[in-house]
Amino acid sequence: MNPHGASEGHWYPLVEGAQPRAVDVINALREFRTSESAMRRRTRSSLAMGETDLLALRYLFDAEAAGVGIRPTELAARLGITSASMTSLVDRLVASGYVTREPHPTDRRAVILRPTPGADEEVRHNLNQMHKRMLEAAESLTPEEIKAVMHFLERMREAVDTVNAKPGVPRR
Repeated sequence: MNPHGASEGHWYPLVEGAQPRAVDVINALREFRTSESAMRRRTRSSLAMGETDLLALRYLFDAEAAGVGIRPTELAARLGITSASMTSLVDRLVASGYVTREPHPTDRRAVILRPTPGADEEVRHNLNQMHKRMLEAAESLTPEEIKAVMHFLERMREAVDTVNAKPGVPRR
């Protein structure tokens, strides 16, 4: 508590018992992100892989579900990493049994990356309970609350996407 009766937030003061304010939403979002980051660290630790590895797998799972393969260069662009980093990442994922390299169906010089059959199941097993609890929380919202949350999150994404954006560089 500070001398004015407010407990301190990270950047914004929290006022006990007051009507919720916009800064309270920002503080709640910050607390969620802190919890989410801790969960991701625990997940990465249990799967023995890094954040980029998990993100790469998510893209590969999505592509597989859509029936398409992804070239390493495409995945590197989506992840915003260099080709050297991509090579290391693919080598790690192949060595750990999560990904295979396959010949490209139309370009014999290229390869596509595919998740192995058990990779999706293993990752989902580690994330299922968390996803179930998150879905339950989202399902408890009314349609109006869902619209409000989606609108807010879209506005927040737009706000952070423009921070230090360089012309010609993809933001996501």
